[in-house]
Amino acid sequence: MPTIRLTQRRVDALRPGRKVRDVRDAELKGYGVRVMPSGAKRYFIHSQHRGKRVWKIIGDAAAIAEPEARARARSILAALRDGREPDAANPGGTLFETVAEEVFNRYGRRWKPRTLKVNRDYLRRQILPFFAGRSIGEITREDVRAWFRSLNATPAAANRSAPVLSVIMRQAEAWGYRPENSNPCAGIRRYRQGRSERFLTPEEYRRLAEVLGRHEASRPLHVAALRLLLLTGCRKSEILTLQWRSYRDGRIYLPDSKVGPRTVWLCGAVRDVLDSLPKSSEFVFPVSGSRTPWQWLDHFWRGVREEAGLRDVRLHDTRHSYASMALLCGESVRTVGRLLGHENAATTLKYAHLSDATVRDAVETLSPLLSGRQA
Repeated sequence: MPTIRLTQRRVDALRPGRKVRDVRDAELKGYGVRVMPSGAKRYFIHSQHRGKRVWKIIGDAAAIAEPEARARARSILAALRDGREPDAANPGGTLFETVAEEVFNRYGRRWKPRTLKVNRDYLRRQILPFFAGRSIGEITREDVRAWFRSLNATPAAANRSAPVLSVIMRQAEAWGYRPENSNPCAGIRRYRQGRSERFLTPEEYRRLAEVLGRHEASRPLHVAALRLLLLTGCRKSEILTLQWRSYRDGRIYLPDSKVGPRTVWLCGAVRDVLDSLPKSSEFVFPVSGSRTPWQWLDHFWRGVREEAGLRDVRLHDTRHSYASMALLCGESVRTVGRLLGHENAATTLKYAHLSDATVRDAVETLSPLLSGRQA
């Protein structure tokens, strides 16, 4: 980390690089300026106070002159050395919630709308109650560990909100609100959770097929949606937002699935289901009247699984079951990964060179069992 005697002329002369760069003052220990890749520059202090590292942004170099920043830094550092709290009127720190909102407004554009909504819920319910009102530069690893321990009664929520907090801290570091390489979420171990996957047996598939057959005349769209989930292993959102333009040449082309664009190979049974549906809308399932796009199918599924004696089966378990039955039918792990569109890059690499014919033949092999037609 470079050290020079900071002056207004030297601060003005600093040029941005590809990464965040901190330049320390050679005269006043703990005082420096951070140069952002964008060209922005922020004066900071980084010192010890009561056994903890203290990081505070003093001000933007475009708003205050170097002599004023030095005077503020000297005042804050003197207070810390004397064991006093820095002047409350000039704390120099940026509140956690301020940075979190900036992260959601700027970085959040990378998230899909549903992911953004879910992450905001985790921020509001699990993160802000613990960290709101605190300077983001002073949050330590011990603070994060204490926060994570406080959520031990809801391990799933803790595990899912931890990455959200980590993104906030990582961006805070990148934007100059925290020291370099200081993400306090690093190394936090997640809670262990019991395996919750539920796999349907061939007998349960047969019972489910019988129940769907009884409801087909009165609820054709509902039954068709469930059959597509059973026969493709697709995610619920991929089926319920499916548009007719994505179905062509006997395949489904998903332009924006969870893992990006992908092709879903269809067996004859799936093509029969789709070809039997009316094309009265751009969407395959134009069901309205629900508060959420998938509430209508969730409600129908609860009745179907009750009737079939499958009370503990969730809709997403149809995806797990599809993979399980594919393996039982002799398909390789790589082929099943291709069928499901797994997002893990290492796994994708293993089956990236499989021929389309191999994947198509695998789909045809699975269709009799998953459609409930096998005796």
